[in-house]
Amino acid sequence: MIPIRFAPVPLDLVAPPPLAVSLRTTRLVYGGLILFDGLDLELAGGCFTCLLGPSGIGKTSLLRLLAGLTPPGVSGELRGGDGEPLTGRVAYMAQQDLLLPWLNVLDNVMLGSRLRGERADRKRALDLLGRVGLADCALARPDTLSGGMRQRAALARTLMEDRPVVLMDEPFSGLDALTRLRLQALAAELLAGRTVLLVTHDPLEALRLGEHVLIMNGRPATLSILPDLPGIPPRDPGDPAVQAAYRTILRRLEAA
Repeated sequence: MIPIRFAPVPLDLVAPPPLAVSLRTTRLVYGGLILFDGLDLELAGGCFTCLLGPSGIGKTSLLRLLAGLTPPGVSGELRGGDGEPLTGRVAYMAQQDLLLPWLNVLDNVMLGSRLRGERADRKRALDLLGRVGLADCALARPDTLSGGMRQRAALARTLMEDRPVVLMDEPFSGLDALTRLRLQALAAELLAGRTVLLVTHDPLEALRLGEHVLIMNGRPATLSILPDLPGIPPRDPGDPAVQAAYRTILRRLEAA
């Protein structure tokens, strides 16, 4: 028998495993109130997780802590699943698109590289704009775009950072229903394989996108996971199983 030999794969061609995220013993005090204390959060590597909860519960503060934008009154131990800090490994997409009005869309997408003093990959930026349907708008100014187009540009800018962890704070909340559905599907496609945490007030959005859905409620707040999610994202909001899960979420939020 002739032995079969396999050539070794160069280490620089081996994709790193998805990065899990661990946040332990987190405490947030705001306005004299303890919003959460001893809160633990685990994000599975390579999974899309959605976080639900009532206004003022501390969702955005938790997201900013994960992003390294620690607000006053917050403490906690944050690590990647490899035990290393998350510094330089997180991309953050805020609720507002935050496009700079004096830059065109292409330059906004490449903004991160510019701020770091790096040479931006123009070809990759143009490719991302094509993937989000803005190939013809690369040289347009943000004030000429619709709300949905601006959010697509913000999504392209987030992807341009090419980070293993992506944090999103109500990124589609100000859009009409049809544009929101389209952007949800686009985000699910383009962020596949990354570790994503999306904060939302909309249970149907969480059920449409989330491989895991977390519910934050109580005072001090606690986190619980919604078990037995139906099907595979992006889910059809009209699916009876999704509607049943939606009612379960509403009951749990009302019990807060």
